[in-house]
Amino acid sequence: MRRILSMHLIGRAMIWLLVITTLAMGTYPPETVAMLVPALPAAAESSTDSHRMADLQKIQTVLESKVVRQRLEDFGLSQEEINARLAALSDDQLHQFATDVDAIIPAGDGLGIVVVLLVIAILAVILMYLLNHRIVITKNGN
Repeated sequence: MRRILSMHLIGRAMIWLLVITTLAMGTYPPETVAMLVPALPAAAESSTDSHRMADLQKIQTVLESKVVRQRLEDFGLSQEEINARLAALSDDQLHQFATDVDAIIPAGDGLGIVVVLLVIAILAVILMYLLNHRIVITKNGN
């Protein structure tokens, strides 16, 4: 009975802690800054440059893979030749190439999936511990 009562008190204390923390965070809003919007031609050029840089970064990430690098070396391409060919591509060609790379490797490197699975496993263990559940595996002897 005492254990149930103490768990109940811990639960209430956690709820009140969350309520107070949420109210404290809402009391002090983040600092905001206002600026004028740049002229449209400059914004379009900046947008194009940022898209080109993002596409280049995506392609460079794939090119850094050992398998891809080895395959390109088998074709006789050095890193300088690859960079020269990427620089010669137009914005549309570069974007198409980056889109094709995304289609080939849709899941990325898989690190995000591993992190999510670990977090779910840790939360399940914590929940089982808090609810006082135990898993016992026994071997049936014949």
